Amino acid sequence: MNNQFKIAVYQYPDCSLTAVYGLNEMFELANTNCQNLKVKKNFLVTILRSEDISEVDNQDKFLFDLIIIPPSVNGKYYLKPEDKIKSWLTKQHSFGTVITSACAGTFILASTQLINGRKATTHWLLADQFSKKYPKVNLQIDEVLIDDGDIITAGGLMAWLDLGLAIVSRFISLQVMHQLGRQMVIDTGKREQKFYQIFYPNLEHKDKEVIKIQHFLQSHFSDKITIDQLADQAILGQRTFLRRFMKATGFKPTEYIQKLRVQKACELIESTNENFENIAIQVGYEDASAFRKIFRRITGLTPGEFRRRFVG
Repeated sequence: MNNQFKIAVYQYPDCSLTAVYGLNEMFELANTNCQNLKVKKNFLVTILRSEDISEVDNQDKFLFDLIIIPPSVNGKYYLKPEDKIKSWLTKQHSFGTVITSACAGTFILASTQLINGRKATTHWLLADQFSKKYPKVNLQIDEVLIDDGDIITAGGLMAWLDLGLAIVSRFISLQVMHQLGRQMVIDTGKREQKFYQIFYPNLEHKDKEVIKIQHFLQSHFSDKITIDQLADQAILGQRTFLRRFMKATGFKPTEYIQKLRVQKACELIESTNENFENIAIQVGYEDASAFRKIFRRITGLTPGEFRRRFVG
């Protein structure tokens, strides 16, 4: 990862200015902590309004590592965002940008169709409205924050704080996140547990064909998938596909799929009472015994040990 991580905060009409400028200040404070702790990483934050998007969208140099769509306080813009905003978000995502949202901002994210078939969260008061408007999204309204690799969504009006801390933890370090929490008097202990076993796909490599396959795998991880199928979808020869996938992600496709499936299994263990045999089937393994070995190899824990440690 580059030392400088570029973030765009989208200041849409009627959005929470507290969140927009609060996030900006949070990342500035994180940068100060990076200097003090001699962490050679930092955030570069740009606040963009709707009128700025056309100019930015036409210049490839304005590709961001992450975009934040903040909550809305008043108004209904989030229910019908401009087409140019949806196009901008979709284009940025296609280049590997991580798209994030908080509260009503998830409506704007959902309007792009990027989270169809994916898990997401928003404010509980907006749940019925969201489900009717975007029935293809797997809404998990009990979750405060859902990190699904290339998409991160946060729930309540003040969940931008959780989102900001999650971004610092994932893209800078846990140490900096903890220091930030102490300074802001925010409890970060629970979040550390959540991040412990998360597999974060690398989407910063800018190889569009590989990113396309990563997006596909994020939604189809439980399918029976062959290398030939992935190569065909990327419109590449098998050897070329394997070489580019390895170079971009650091993993062979089979290893990548295993890590993705194990991460999904961890989430199911933490959020359901399903037995491991059923979880294995849900993530794409008919042989629970074989998946148990893969799970232990990747996490260092048996499924039972993982449940006891992280669920109780």
